[in-house]
This record gives sequence, structure tokens and C-alpha cells, in this order.
Amino acid sequence: MKLGPKFGIDRLLTEPELRAALDGKRVSLVAHPASVTTDLTHSLDALIAAGVNITSAFGPQHGLKGDKQDNMVETQDEVDPVYAIPVYSLYGEVRRPTATMMDSADVFLFDLQDLGCRIYTFVTTLLYLLEEAGKHGKQVWVLDRPNPAGRPIEGTLLEPGQESFVGAAAMPMRHGLTMGEMGHWFIRHFGLDVEYRVITMHDWLPEVAPGLGWPDNRVWINPSPNAANVNMARAYAGTVMIEGTNLSEGRGTTRPLEVLFGAPDLDAKAVAAEMHRIAPEWLSGCTLRECWFTPTFHKHANELCSALMIHAEGPFYDHAAFRPWRLQALAFKAIRSLHPDYAIWRDFAYEYELERLAIDVINGGPFLREWVDDSEAAPGDLDARASADEAQSRDEVEPLLLY
Repeated sequence: MKLGPKFGIDRLLTEPELRAALDGKRVSLVAHPASVTTDLTHSLDALIAAGVNITSAFGPQHGLKGDKQDNMVETQDEVDPVYAIPVYSLYGEVRRPTATMMDSADVFLFDLQDLGCRIYTFVTTLLYLLEEAGKHGKQVWVLDRPNPAGRPIEGTLLEPGQESFVGAAAMPMRHGLTMGEMGHWFIRHFGLDVEYRVITMHDWLPEVAPGLGWPDNRVWINPSPNAANVNMARAYAGTVMIEGTNLSEGRGTTRPLEVLFGAPDLDAKAVAAEMHRIAPEWLSGCTLRECWFTPTFHKHANELCSALMIHAEGPFYDHAAFRPWRLQALAFKAIRSLHPDYAIWRDFAYEYELERLAIDVINGGPFLREWVDDSEAAPGDLDARASADEAQSRDEVEPLLLY
């Protein structure tokens, strides 16, 4: 088998000196279906088999089993039928671990595969765990995994007062960090007093093709039901914004969150042409393909939708040039230009935020929506704001990079 990077879980299992620090400790695991070893054994099974004293487990959004399909579909606490340990839900009655949950262990191993995007809720789950561990005198270890979107940073910073479960702090949409690095950023940003350790990866090279973030010798396993492949992970920092619209993001199809939009009343070819007219440089780094789909559930269920699919993969992908957040913003701008009265923005409860529009919750403020809706606003206006925020973020995180 071709050798590649060793993820944090694999190092913990194969390096006895790392595991020795867990001797005599009660240990909890935060995991989901993508929490697997190099041979695809689930981390829970592998740790228990290695003799680690696992006394509880936690599941984030979508659950430890990853069976919950949509946002705001909760998971309840349960007892593991094999190991008879409590499995606590961090996306059920609570989002933040309770005192009872924290009392279940001394050391909390965080082994969640992330997508490299601020809105992916595992980022916020890490922050809440760190905060509660600090209050209760517990240790947090991140068993580090790759950021499949790589190092590029893109998007405006979350604005003060716009924090939510999908926006933990003032970071850009595409943050460029691993979860281990993100933990260090949270500790510095919020001044947390917590015993924290990262079991780093060996030989993760985010700048190396073809993976450019995701090692080509590692199998991709969905960390959430609609995260089906690396193409989705690369596009997600843009396509996740469609969740705040009346456009389909492809839920109810086999390739969700890999399209710029889908709708029964739009002409994808016309939208693509308008995108080329408005800001052709923002289409770099990928290829767009006109396609059609009929969602079996969710928005526009059982309706034939015209769509544009993103291919940020294979020979079409230029890692340095691809900017999914700008690409998605451009698609919205083109739709607004062609159809000034089109009901783009969806008004509904999004991640339990009832007062703000979903698109503003997703973007950490109203700036992008206002730019789309302002007929006088030009691409340069969005680019200037985002470029300044991106530069600030790059300077902030550079000292924290572990790879």
C-alpha cells in the first residue's frame, strides 16, 4: 500500500509513548463516521481495542452514526449497544457539553474530519468543548486530520455580534486551518485557560498535488451526509450559502453542494453567460457545466431544475485560482442582474436563529446579501472588503500553522 500522511488517530494508536499519557485516565471520544484509522476501523473501536479506557463518546451534528440528513435534525443521547458507554449528543437538547457530560471523562479526544469552512458546525463544537474543558479542569486533545480544502483563505470575517452555531468567531468563511490549528486559534483569540494538546499528522503536505489538502492515498468518507467527496469539500465555502436561499443546493440528489444553484424557473446557460459578463476572473480554477436534476426531497422536490455544476477536480482544478466564495457570490449577482425581483433569499429559521435572514447568519453579517441586491455595487466592492479581511486572517494564523 502506498504510504502517505499519518493522521492523529493513527499516530496515537501506533506510538505507545503518546498513549502512555492516557494511562489511568478516563477518556472520551468526539467522533462521527469519518473518524476512522488508515485501515478504516472506526476510532472508537480502535481505541478500545488498544486498551484506552473509553468511558463515553460524543456525536456532533448529524450524530455519531452520521445518519441525520438535514440541518436542525437532532440526535438524542443513547447507550452504545456494544460497549455500554454513554453516547452524548452535541446536537440534541444541548449544543454545549453539560457538567454531567464533562464529568464522564478526564481527557477528551476530538477526532472530527472538518471541511475547512467556518459554517461547518464541528468548528463551533470544538470551541464549546474547549470552553467547557477549561471550566471543569479537563484536557482536550485534537487528533488532527487534513483540511481537504487546503490552505487558501477566502471570504469576509464574521462581524461582531453575528456569532452563531455556524459562526463561532471572527474568521473568514474558508479558514485554511486544521482542527488542531483551529484549537490553538480559539485558545489565543478567547484567552482560554485549558490543557490542550494536538496529536499532529506526520507528512501532511497541503500544497502537494493532486490532493492539495486531501491525501490521494486516503479513502474519503462522508463526515456528514451531504459531504460526498473532495470536490464538494473544495466548493463548500461557496455552495453552503445556497442553504440561505430559495435555490436548490442539490439536496435530494446524489451530488449535493456541488452546484451553484438549481431552480425550475432559471436558465443556467443564461446565468453562466451573465457571470462571465460581470466578473469572468472569478470563474477561474474550475469548470462549470450546465446540468439538470430533480430533487427527491428538500427544496423543489420532484421539479426539474436547471443548474450549474462545479468541477473543481482533475484537470479542471487550479488550487491557487479557485475561489468558491466569490464564485457563489457571482452566481447570486448574475441571477439578481437577470431577474431583479427574483426571491433569492429564504426567510426561515436557520440553525435556531429566528431574527436574522439565513443568508446573513451564514455569512456572519449582511454585507454579501446587500452587495448582491445593490444594482450599483461592483465586483471590486466585494473584492476589496474580502481581500482586506483575508490578508488580516492570514497574518493572524501564520504563527499557529503546524504544517
